[in-house]
Amino acid sequence: MKRPTIADIARRAGVSKGAVSYALNGQPGVSEATRKRILAIAQEIGFNANSAARALSGARARAVGLTLCRPARILGIEPWFMGLISGFEAELGAQSYALTLQVVATPEQEVEVYRRWWGERRIDGVIVTDLREHDIRMPVLQQLQLPAVVLGGSGDAGGVTQIWSDDGGAITEAVRYLVALGHSRIARVSGMPDLLHTQVRTSAFNDVCASLGLGDAVTVPADYTGEEGSRATRRLLIGGDRPTAIIYDNDVMAVAGLAVAQEMGLSVPGDLSIVAWDDSPLCSLVHPSLTALSRDVSGYGAQAARELLNAIDGKKVGNVKAQTAHLTPRGSTAPPRS
Repeated sequence: MKRPTIADIARRAGVSKGAVSYALNGQPGVSEATRKRILAIAQEIGFNANSAARALSGARARAVGLTLCRPARILGIEPWFMGLISGFEAELGAQSYALTLQVVATPEQEVEVYRRWWGERRIDGVIVTDLREHDIRMPVLQQLQLPAVVLGGSGDAGGVTQIWSDDGGAITEAVRYLVALGHSRIARVSGMPDLLHTQVRTSAFNDVCASLGLGDAVTVPADYTGEEGSRATRRLLIGGDRPTAIIYDNDVMAVAGLAVAQEMGLSVPGDLSIVAWDDSPLCSLVHPSLTALSRDVSGYGAQAARELLNAIDGKKVGNVKAQTAHLTPRGSTAPPRS
């Protein structure tokens, strides 16, 4: 987990550390071709010239980075992220570490943030969320030798430590529960389809629906916001073969779906049963209260922070399977009207 230093650049460029210093600080003493080569190597390994003093001293930043590639407005309404961050803070604060947060629009921007943070010695490691298939962030983290823990999905993280839960098992439990109540037309409003945990949930939803003989397993993609949750719910409810139950990939969309059902004059749970993923106070504040897939989100965040601090300290860390979400039945689910 060694940070890149001036010596690393000098070794790769085949020059002295003094020549590297000249090049990074824009001073005379090296040719233009050598300067360009040194700057290219510095960028490649994640070294930033402005952090030379910290690099030479070897001091830690005592901070951990979290970059979120989500719409910024989600953070103000998404209880899951607030619970996760509270878990990070509880563990990091106890070890006198700060949490540095930045919201970006694309995975490419996220990679650039990692390079900048690591090169400028702003952080000692990162917590990565929303693992994707063929995720472009993983090889960069390995190239930079940046300590990291990945949350979400049990797919290929390229050797980066992962903490994940059995999302497939949780959604299978929810579908079987609804079928036991008598539902045969079950739909789902998912999160962003490019996220690995969304794909795991979709695959498990399709499989359990097929194994139970439910016919087409309809999933409408959304983005975790109330607006998209409302639109997806309307699309499902105005169709000719309206579902009698809908599973939502987060609580915000489930609350929005409840409002749409009531707006359309449908009774919940009489005409429509609703299940929310990731239980939160929102699920208990609405009427009827929402049946939810519950887990200790704050504990999940604390566990991730502990593993990352171990990695920063040079301890051996490995993949961890966290608690699987379990079903908490409430007033929004019941047998369908005949």
